[in-house]
Amino acid sequence: MHRHRELKITLKSLPLILSVAAGLWLGALAIAFSLWLALRMWPEQVLPVTRSIAPSAATARPDSAAPALPGQEEMFERYKEILDQQQAEQAAAAAEGGPRHLDNPRCQFWLQQHRTAPTDKSQANVLQFCYRP
Repeated sequence: MHRHRELKITLKSLPLILSVAAGLWLGALAIAFSLWLALRMWPEQVLPVTRSIAPSAATARPDSAAPALPGQEEMFERYKEILDQQQAEQAAAAAEGGPRHLDNPRCQFWLQQHRTAPTDKSQANVLQFCYRP
């Protein structure tokens, strides 16, 4: 009923070699063209970035008289508020008798846990391992 056909593949070496060689040359030309184009466009891409970075780098120096960018003053004020709040919390903790077992590894672990993700459990463990009499 069904008759199986045999598929005969014959490789002719000359067209195969020429095809591979042409592919290699076209690939090399594409890479060379891409590099040339990238090098040609590079200054156009980098120049706007350096112009936008240069003013902010100048404002980062304390001896600079350049004005701050909008929003930086608000961010700095928020940073100072958070820093003051942390210092007040540390002073309150020290007023309570201060941590007595800071060298305890469990205390260090739970302090870090409470700093990164404060939960009731982490706070209870900090009190247990760091502030016990």
